[in-house]
Amino acid sequence: MIQTPYLLFLGDAPDQLAAKVAQGIKDWRPDNAVGQLRMEGCGADVGLTDMTLADGLAAGAKTLVIGVANRGGVISDAWRAVLVEALTMGYDIASGLHNLLRDEPELVEAANANGRTLFDVRVPSVEYPIANGVKRAGKRVLAIGTDCSVGKMYTGLCMDAEMRKRGMKSTFRPTGQTGILITGNGVPLDAVIADFMAGAVEYLTPDNDADHWDHIEGQGSLFHVSYSGVTMALIHGGQPDAIVLAHEPTRTHMRGLPGYQQPSLAALRDMVLPIARVANPACQVVGVSVNTQHMGEDEAKAYLAEVEAEMGLPTTDPFRFGAERLVDALADI
Repeated sequence: MIQTPYLLFLGDAPDQLAAKVAQGIKDWRPDNAVGQLRMEGCGADVGLTDMTLADGLAAGAKTLVIGVANRGGVISDAWRAVLVEALTMGYDIASGLHNLLRDEPELVEAANANGRTLFDVRVPSVEYPIANGVKRAGKRVLAIGTDCSVGKMYTGLCMDAEMRKRGMKSTFRPTGQTGILITGNGVPLDAVIADFMAGAVEYLTPDNDADHWDHIEGQGSLFHVSYSGVTMALIHGGQPDAIVLAHEPTRTHMRGLPGYQQPSLAALRDMVLPIARVANPACQVVGVSVNTQHMGEDEAKAYLAEVEAEMGLPTTDPFRFGAERLVDALADI
């Protein structure tokens, strides 16, 4: 088990979105985070107290969590000295990067010398089956995005929290590093061998009570040429009964792809529904989740109303304004 509380390492993250792992932990498990550690030139701030490694230990931190999700998931040379120092001082380290801690000789040596543990959460721990497409009992909802990092995880977490508040049967099913660090379990889907990805989603969302909802954490985007494969696996392996479209309206291009523009919500709806109905012919698109964090409140509310009128679907920012209407939309499914 990864020991809490954490000191969240933001390193030299170039912008706020690059620190989405730390932001997710801060927003959903605030009691697990004592502060943030930022290096010179860091362009992110998750709103926690800035601390040194020594400050973190004094505040009770036991694990340094790499809170950055950079392109390719790599440990930079600039980080390495800080991570070695942390191990020497008595921290464990947890990471969800593709660049595994256990593959870094300096870190392994420092961990062994100081009796510390390296946690790589992006390593599959199960031999997942190949998907069989057999319909499972229970109900499932999946957020599908116009782009990467638009709020798919937050949508699922918000809907799960609202259902639990109502006394409904509900489980959030993490499929990425941030969700796994928040909940302590899940499938690191983008680290699963491609042939087994859909099967891993079936494994993650097994048979359940007829009135139980699984909120499957979305990943990637069907329109993102780098990461569309993981999205397809979620759709076919998850066999969602309901889909929520997720969007971030202030982007000027697809994340990491300056030559590509985000699709419209209508284009996403029209693409995803036939694909989803391959595995579940009864699947419906039930709502729209918009990440309005870069908008003022009046602007955000006006935009949500505009999208709702255009799409004919309940539209909200579930983290900012609540997930009630998205949960209500599942009532007839």
